[in-house]
Amino acid sequence: MRYRVLGPTQAVRPDGTPVPVGGARLRALLAALALRAGHTVPASALVDDVWADAPPADATGALQALVGRLRRALGADAVASVDGGYRLDARPDDVDVFRFDRLVGEGCRALADGDAAKASAVLADALALWTGDPLADLPERAADGARWEARRLDARRAGAGAALALGRAEQA
Repeated sequence: MRYRVLGPTQAVRPDGTPVPVGGARLRALLAALALRAGHTVPASALVDDVWADAPPADATGALQALVGRLRRALGADAVASVDGGYRLDARPDDVDVFRFDRLVGEGCRALADGDAAKASAVLADALALWTGDPLADLPERAADGARWEARRLDARRAGAGAALALGRAEQA
């Protein structure tokens, strides 16, 4: 399964079919877990991520209900209960934001090494992962979203540098 948070939060099967994940809070939970893919996230941190400053009276029960709904959508094994928290069973490269970061690093290294063609292709792949505002479904994440937008601008600058190095000034 792949997870997208560089735009509206989505889960996508290996064949590219989107998995319906309805409801703003369910998408917020998925985004919060995806940002820590493979790591246990304390329940209190998930409550903060999903409800921000307005948690329900029974936040623990509400979170458990949301996790149950997310498991029904993604599959029972997708979200594990672990020591007072939950863990999304995913590798970092299964989450677009981490894949993006890895590709940007790879593209910038290729550009620094003088391989503009590789840099251009890898940076284009990285930028193609974006589908909208980053972390759009997480309340109170404007600062994190701005950080990813800045990283996106870095990728665009590096892509323009690669295009110039390839003699494609009009593309830059």
